[in-house]
Amino acid sequence: MAENAEVTQTSTPPDAQSTLPPTNHSSPAAAGHTTPSHHGHEATFVRPSDLLRPRTTSRPAAPQPERPIDRDERAGLTAIRDFLRVRNCYEVLPLSFRLIELDVSLTVKESLNIMVQCGIVSAPLWDSSTSTYAGLLTVNDYLNVVRYYNLHADKLKDVDKLLLSDLKEVEKFLDVKPPETVSASPEAILYDALRQQLLSRARRIPLVSYDSDTQRTMVTSVITQYRILKFIAMNVKETEMLRKPLEMIKLGTYGNIVRCSMDTTMLDVIDEMVVKNISSVPVVTTEGMADPPTIRARADRPGVLLNVFEAVDVIEILKTGDYGNLTWTVGKALSARPPSHPGIYCCSLEDGLDTIFETIKKSRVHRLMVVDENNYLKGVLSLSDILHYILVDGQEELNHA
Repeated sequence: MAENAEVTQTSTPPDAQSTLPPTNHSSPAAAGHTTPSHHGHEATFVRPSDLLRPRTTSRPAAPQPERPIDRDERAGLTAIRDFLRVRNCYEVLPLSFRLIELDVSLTVKESLNIMVQCGIVSAPLWDSSTSTYAGLLTVNDYLNVVRYYNLHADKLKDVDKLLLSDLKEVEKFLDVKPPETVSASPEAILYDALRQQLLSRARRIPLVSYDSDTQRTMVTSVITQYRILKFIAMNVKETEMLRKPLEMIKLGTYGNIVRCSMDTTMLDVIDEMVVKNISSVPVVTTEGMADPPTIRARADRPGVLLNVFEAVDVIEILKTGDYGNLTWTVGKALSARPPSHPGIYCCSLEDGLDTIFETIKKSRVHRLMVVDENNYLKGVLSLSDILHYILVDGQEELNHA
């Protein structure tokens, strides 16, 4: 209500007061219409809202001048998308590469030994009985196995007999979604393949081609999100124009972040990683934990970032063959890392994608922890987040053109 409205505004003209008809709630006047008076002229019925909220002629807001940072961001995104639309998937591959392919008839233990010996964390699966591509084996599949036998300790004696083809039953029991089997042709346009990947939960794209001689499909290679982003960083100089801070473009995850302390057990962390379908958990000081050493987090006290526990850390423990080591604390597991471990990569909310692309160009980055000036954990920026922004979320920037 407008407190400064004059009392005289609510009064009715004198001639209208003397000619008001008897009250009739069904009268059109109740709806703001006019009614003939007894003296042959119309009495005006004014609604209170007309008096208290006078109609004003609204003027369209003057367009704000475009800021240079907005113009550069739009130009950078356009350059990246134009580049991806004229490149095919095969061009992402390095000049020399190897492909390790595993048959589903192998045991899980055998596959683990092969992956450790070859230094890989994923491999395409092949079903020799049907000569078809059967999906992608990743570290998360081993996490599912660990959680399955943690819930069924009585079956642990049979773990060495578990086949890769049995993983579907493990997933069904745990009620987790099976790995995505999305694939693309090596000749497919890279932009289209990436959009297809983002519609799924896949973090890698197997390149599957068709052999016309044998009339069978064959896996050519697998391209990862890191490889794709590095391909962009090396070939699109306009990435240096993406200077908008992460905070401004709202890029990354900043709420309900799963975290743990050095005293959290590996099994607790693995359970959470399987349930949330994540591949890493930030390790923070106990002030960031609601009830140490549990996995729950405090939103009001995020804790100082100490390290990051990754799914590949589980592989390092499993390769010893001693499953009892899974009861170790996170701190003990991290101390078992090889000296060659690259460490963790961090950024701030003030950083833009220009600096992040520069980091990807020089280092093998899988994710970045977002911290403040005191190293308190603020959020997590994944490679999926970056790809989603340059392909989908950044559309808002282009619409301003």
